[in-house]
Amino acid sequence: MSTSGAEPPHAVHGMALEEVEPDWPPLTDNEIHALFERVGAPLAGLPPAEAKIVWHSPRPFSAAALVRLPGAGTIVVKRHHVNVRDAVALAREHDFMSWLAERGQPVARPLAPPLEEGPYSYEILATVPGEDRYRNEWSWTPFLSRGDAAAAGRALARVHLAAEGYDAPARTPAPLFASQAVITAPDPVDAIAALAAERPALGDYLARHEWRDELAEDLSTAHDLARPHLEELHPLWAHNDWHGSNLFWTPGTVDPPEVTGIIDFGLCNRTSAVYDLATAIERSCIGWLQPAGARPVHVDQATALIAAYRSVRPLAPGSLTALDHVLPIVHVEYALSEIDYFHGVVASGPNADLAYRDFLIGHLRWFTGEEGRAFRAAIG
Repeated sequence: MSTSGAEPPHAVHGMALEEVEPDWPPLTDNEIHALFERVGAPLAGLPPAEAKIVWHSPRPFSAAALVRLPGAGTIVVKRHHVNVRDAVALAREHDFMSWLAERGQPVARPLAPPLEEGPYSYEILATVPGEDRYRNEWSWTPFLSRGDAAAAGRALARVHLAAEGYDAPARTPAPLFASQAVITAPDPVDAIAALAAERPALGDYLARHEWRDELAEDLSTAHDLARPHLEELHPLWAHNDWHGSNLFWTPGTVDPPEVTGIIDFGLCNRTSAVYDLATAIERSCIGWLQPAGARPVHVDQATALIAAYRSVRPLAPGSLTALDHVLPIVHVEYALSEIDYFHGVVASGPNADLAYRDFLIGHLRWFTGEEGRAFRAAIG
C-alpha cells in the first residue's frame, strides 16, 4: 500500500508550542482507497473509490485522517508504524474499547479488524458524537474551563465503573506505553534498569547518560513517600491518556458541559483508577509546554476534576492519599517509553533529550519542589 500521493505534507504539533514537519507521511486518498478495497466485507455498501480525506490530524505519533464517504458520513483512519503498534497491539486496544462500548461508554467504535501492510498497521474507526473543540490545541494543554475539567472528571469515573470486570492481562512494554510497573516495584531504579535491558533503544539512550546520578535521588525519595500507599493502586484497565483533546464535548453553548465521546486508546493498559486519575491531573492541569517561569497551574481545574469524579465514583480516603503521593511519579514510565520512541523509532535526538530532561526529570523535580508541593497541598 503506497503512502505517496497528491496530498501535500502538513505540519504536526511538536513537543513544544510549534508546528513541525511530520515524522510519518500523511495519509492519501489513494492509500485510503486501497485500504478499503482490502478490508472489504466490514465496509460493505460503502463507496471506497469515492472516499476523500477532509482533515489530517496534527497529532505527531501516527498519521490519522477524517475520511468522508459520500452518503455514509465520515470515519477515521489511523496509520501506525508496526514498531509502535502492530495489528495485535491494536486488536487489544479495540477489545477494551468494545468492552466499554457494550457498557454504554461513548468510545470510538472499530469498523474493521486492524491490519498490517508492510511497515504499517491500520485501524478504521467510527467517529464519536459531539464537538471536537480541542482539535487545534496541543495535547497536554490545560482545559479551556473549570466546567470542562469537571465534565472530564465525571466521564473518567464512568469509564472506570464500566471497566470493572475487564480482566485481560497487562500489555508488554513498547514505545509510547503507559504502565504503573515502575511505580509499584520495590525499587524503581532497579525497575528502570530492568526495563532498559528489555527495551534496547531505551537501554542504549540511558547508557549515554548518568541517569542514576541524575534521576535516582529524586525518584527514590518520591517513591519512598508513595510506597506506603501503593496498595491503593488496585489493578484496573484504564485509558491512561485522559486530556481535553482525547475527548469530544457538548456544544459550547451547553452549560454545564459534558463529554460526549472518547478517543485515542493507544495507552490503555491494566493500571489503576488512582494512576489514571493522577495522569489526568498531570496531563491537563499544568501548562507544561509553557516556559517554567510562565507556566500556568490550574488548581481550580484539578479540584473540579477530582470532585466531579468522586460525585460519580467515590474514593476512599486512602485512595486520595495515594493520589497525592503518586502524582510526582505517575509520568515516569510513559516518559521512558517516549525516549524509547524518539531514540529507537524516529531517531530524533533532540526530542529524546527533551523527553529525558524536561519530561522524565523535569516533571519529577517540579512535583517534589516548592511549586509542586504547593499544588498538591491545594488539591489534597
